[in-house]
Amino acid sequence: MTIRAVVFDVGECLVDETREYGTWADWLGVPRHTFAAMFGAVIAQGRDYREVFQPFKPGFDLTAEREARVAAGRPEHFDESDLYPDVRPALAALREAGLWLGIAGNQTVRAGGILRELFTKDVDLIGTSDDWGASKPDPAFFERVASVVPAEPSEILYVGDRVDNDLRPGAAAGMHTALIRRGPWATIQWDTPEARELPTFRVESLAELPTRIADFNARER
Repeated sequence: MTIRAVVFDVGECLVDETREYGTWADWLGVPRHTFAAMFGAVIAQGRDYREVFQPFKPGFDLTAEREARVAAGRPEHFDESDLYPDVRPALAALREAGLWLGIAGNQTVRAGGILRELFTKDVDLIGTSDDWGASKPDPAFFERVASVVPAEPSEILYVGDRVDNDLRPGAAAGMHTALIRRGPWATIQWDTPEARELPTFRVESLAELPTRIADFNARER
């Protein structure tokens, strides 16, 4: 079946998280390069990214620390300057091609509000794990995506930067998937067998998607 809808992950797909993780290093009082090195090691070992914080602060609770940052006037934040440069042009081209567009990722209520300020006019839906009470890679998250997109799962393309959180559960839900090569996860996972074989598309930039989707749909007709 042809692709009628495209749903995007947030972090390292639309938003460059370099600044965000840098502020976490600052919050913990550790050098940014040390935090980044630990981050890469955790990803390479296939561990949950939240384990990155434990060596620096044993017993670290991400939810509690996010609340503490808000209380201290240092909340997590991103804005237009953190968007990858291909995001706006790609969304515009996909919209012009008549595709339904959505954004859905593991994000807080606060992040969801920022996303709505940035993208309300560009996409048809913005959903977050906090909104839905389900986080990737839980199948319930992708079931929710399928329930709100006006297309069959086999007509949905989910675009993300992680094999484990995005491609694998998206494909299991019957969706097409695209792996975007940027950020720490995609860089580390890019040459793994699953990253080469599982996605419908592998792209270096979101700018490739309009043509790749059009060619795919032409073959399917």
